[in-house]
Amino acid sequence: MSTVKPYSDSDLSKKQQVEQMFDNISGKYDLLNRILSMGIDVSWRKKVVKSVKKEKPKSILDIATGTGDLAIAMAKATDAKITGFDLSAGMLEVGKVKVKDENLQDQIEMIQGDAENMPFEDNSFDAITVSFGVRNFENLEKGLNEIYRVLKPGGKLIILEFSQPESFPMKQLYGFYSRSILPRIGKKISKDQSAYTYLPDSVQAFPYGNEMKKILKKSNFVNPYDKKLTFGIASIYESKK
Repeated sequence: MSTVKPYSDSDLSKKQQVEQMFDNISGKYDLLNRILSMGIDVSWRKKVVKSVKKEKPKSILDIATGTGDLAIAMAKATDAKITGFDLSAGMLEVGKVKVKDENLQDQIEMIQGDAENMPFEDNSFDAITVSFGVRNFENLEKGLNEIYRVLKPGGKLIILEFSQPESFPMKQLYGFYSRSILPRIGKKISKDQSAYTYLPDSVQAFPYGNEMKKILKKSNFVNPYDKKLTFGIASIYESKK
């Protein structure tokens, strides 16, 4: 898998560039998400929440929590104690305000850190979610191994990530949208063109479907299952420890 970074002219590592990118766009991230996905990302997250709820978890780790949308949705749907975890301080600051506005400070804790080196003990969480985050790991295998470590035996991992439509005409339409339209809108609103050229480039380079399931198995996750969403634009991967 080739390494795609947000800023081609930067000498920083992918991890450092991803942190910088999300800090740069944090103030406009929620608005851009709704515009660029035409609101479909809300329905995708609802499917993740539904899967989490079935597990009746008491503790959830939401990696790449960003501005906290998924963490907040899970807090409203479950009684679980939720830890939102993200690399970007800028995104977390926006998320903390949203958590406070929803009066969920007692249920959700927001922590900054690196998903490939987490400050949690082994077997800490009943469920772990990663929404549009594994694609940004510098080392995917290291990140998944770390997730496996902190997940309780029998606990569930649920990943929501972009994938690639394979059927005509969605493949062609999505390709045109992600290459030609998405970067222009992203640049206009966020003032960071690189962030929204990185998105389609990183999706193109990232494994999905059967390839992603093989990687999960390699990290010792059991019976990985994937479900395509919206003609394959995104996928949900579920697996257990």
